[in-house]
Amino acid sequence: MKKHAVIVAGGQGSRMQSDIPKQFLEVAGKPLLMHTLEIFFSFDVSMPLWLVLPQSEHTRWQQLCEQYDFQIPHYVVVGGSCRPESVYKGVKCINDKSCLVAVHDGVRPLVDVQLIERSFSVAEKQGSAIAAVPLKDSIREVTKMGSVSRNRADYRLMQTPQTFQLSWLLDAYDKLDTLSDFSDEASLVETAGRRVTLIEGNYQNIKVTTPEDLWVAEAFLKQKASQK
Repeated sequence: MKKHAVIVAGGQGSRMQSDIPKQFLEVAGKPLLMHTLEIFFSFDVSMPLWLVLPQSEHTRWQQLCEQYDFQIPHYVVVGGSCRPESVYKGVKCINDKSCLVAVHDGVRPLVDVQLIERSFSVAEKQGSAIAAVPLKDSIREVTKMGSVSRNRADYRLMQTPQTFQLSWLLDAYDKLDTLSDFSDEASLVETAGRRVTLIEGNYQNIKVTTPEDLWVAEAFLKQKASQK
């Protein structure tokens, strides 16, 4: 099955304490978002990459591509008012409805080729493949009465890529009227009646949200660059 990737980058960086949206912050020599696109390109140079950005950031992105001489081919799509709407705008651009599509956070630049490969392989067989990792810390559920201890072995932290047969994802969008309640594509597809399949993620595959995340990402990216 043909493969596509939809990279969603609509964050405003409020928790990053920066006037520049986090996806455009320079990390290890280039904007964070460029690292993410490079990994997917290195996985398959022929795979179409759909980058979903707010309309207001298209000019900034074009200027950054010129400034850093960023040559990786990709399509830029106007995002929506929430993440599910932005993903929908991205997947609607894909003409081949029988393909596989990986949806990935633009601010997860530490995803590796092996995880991308695993997600496509499992999704082709199972219909979906959702990257996830076990919890390391103990957890408690906060209730009106206080808090309750929970078994961390029963839970997973969700990551991206979240990869689907495109028909599954489009069917979910067709069935659901309200999209703003969904924080990821797995929950959207599950609510529409499909069973999702979890795959082993990667603890390095962090979502860069805070200044501390940025420091960690920079350290790992510099390490990778030194190993090439």
